[in-house]
Amino acid sequence: MNDTVYQFIVGVLDMLIWGGKLEGEENLPPRGPAVFVANHLESTGPIAVCCSVPLRMYSWIIGDMVDPQRAPEWLRWDFVERTLHLEPPVSRWVARGLAKVTVPLLRSLGTVPVYHGAYEHMQESLKLSMDVLRQGRFLLVFPEDNQGVLDPATKMQPFQRSFVRLGEMYYEETGERLQFYPVAVHGSGVVQVGKSVAHNPFNPPGMERHRVKVLVEESIQSMYLQLEGGSLSGVFAPEHK
Repeated sequence: MNDTVYQFIVGVLDMLIWGGKLEGEENLPPRGPAVFVANHLESTGPIAVCCSVPLRMYSWIIGDMVDPQRAPEWLRWDFVERTLHLEPPVSRWVARGLAKVTVPLLRSLGTVPVYHGAYEHMQESLKLSMDVLRQGRFLLVFPEDNQGVLDPATKMQPFQRSFVRLGEMYYEETGERLQFYPVAVHGSGVVQVGKSVAHNPFNPPGMERHRVKVLVEESIQSMYLQLEGGSLSGVFAPEHK
């Protein structure tokens, strides 16, 4: 799908579903590649970021969402019942109908399927992500662990750190430092972009994955709570150096 068609689809989604506003536009990079990291906020996050940020995004997406056999069940649980508040059997009927539209649409948008748990599947997701970055484009990732404990203040689950490996891979291939941009999605209709965190290839890999993950996660928490009228105090944030 070319960028013009992408922007048209995003514009339609913005009018019909999101209609929010962008803050922190001054922090957007003038050119790619770069990785945007956002909170998921149930099914809101991916649509909100793509609609609000005026850049062509190639988004990570749960692999089941682009699988014609598995997509209906995922849509039923994640969207139809949790967001639309429909109950079975109606939720199953609606999910099956939606999947016929969403699966081909998401595939055409150039999404990167992610399957957590299996090492070889994650390697494939990282490989596809690198294909995007090599073209100087923008990747959008949602690293929350859906098995983690939901924080009631930020509606976020703890971040996994596998996305930071892209910094290692990009530096090894190009000799350049990859930038990670934190993005907070708030239910009031605001998407806020924070200042970027640059991958440091001179730190030990484990330490650097933890550092970038924590800095990005804390930044998103802080922006979210500021939009709530709060602060970072009282929110779990691992200590980092």
